[in-house]
Amino acid sequence: MQLPAERGTVVEDVETGWCGAVVRVEKAGGVHVVHLEDRHGRTRGFRLGPGFLVDGAPVTLTPPRAAADARLAQARAASARTASGSRAVAGQRARVASGSRIFVEGRHDAELVEKVWGDDLRVEGVVVEMLDGVDDLAGAVRAFAPGPGRRMGVLVDHLVPGTKEWRVVEQARAVRPHAAHVLVVGHPYVDVWQSVKPQRLGLETWPVVPRGTPWKVGIAAHLGWPHESQQDLAAAWRRILGAVDGYADLEPELLGRVEELIDFVTAPGS
Repeated sequence: MQLPAERGTVVEDVETGWCGAVVRVEKAGGVHVVHLEDRHGRTRGFRLGPGFLVDGAPVTLTPPRAAADARLAQARAASARTASGSRAVAGQRARVASGSRIFVEGRHDAELVEKVWGDDLRVEGVVVEMLDGVDDLAGAVRAFAPGPGRRMGVLVDHLVPGTKEWRVVEQARAVRPHAAHVLVVGHPYVDVWQSVKPQRLGLETWPVVPRGTPWKVGIAAHLGWPHESQQDLAAAWRRILGAVDGYADLEPELLGRVEELIDFVTAPGS
C-alpha cells in the first residue's frame, strides 16, 4: 500500500526497527529522504519508498501529498490559461445560458470551437449550436429571431467573395427586422480542418486536392490515413483535433473571427 509521508505519520523501518513520526521529507542528491523522530526526540533519515510498516502492515512511503498539491495549485494559479489563451478563472461555475448564441456549420466546427474556447464560453453562458450547413442561413436567422438581448453570431466556412457562401451570407445579413442583431463572419478555408496549422500534422502546407476529389478525402489520402468511408473521415478528424492543444495551433484567420463573434454575443446588453 502506498502512503504519503505526511508530517506526524508514525512508521517503522523494517530493516533497522527504527520507529518514529515523520517530521519532514527532503530531496538530497536526487533521492527523497524521510526523517523520522522517535519518542526520545532523536531523528534519523531513511530513503523514501518501500520497506516501512504501519501497525504491522507493509507500506511504501511516497512524497507528502499536501505539499505536492499545494505546489501544483500555486503553479497552476500563477500560470493557468484556457486553451484560447485567456486567464483561467479558478472556481468559476458556468453561467446559465444567455439568450445569445453562436452558430457554426457542422460538428467539426463545433468541436474545434469547444476545444479552444469552451471554458470561456461556459463562463460567459454562451451556447454553440450547429446549423448543418448554411444553404438556408436566412431561414435560420428567421427561425432564431434575434433581437435585443438575443444576438446571433454565425461562423461560415469558405467565406470568399464570389462564392455560393458569400451570396448566402449577404441574403442572411439583410433579413429584417433582425439584421442589427446578427453578425455573420467567416474564414477563407474550404473546411475548418484547414484552420489547424499544417505543421501540427507534420506538413509544411495543406496539400492541394485535385478537382473532383472531396477535400477531406484528398487530405486523408495525402496523409496516408484510411479515407474510404465516413467512419474513416471521422477518425481522421479526431487525429487532427487531437493535434490541437490551444489557440497557438490555429490560423489567425479563424482565431480573429471566433473572438469577434464572442465579443459580439457577450457585449453589454446582448
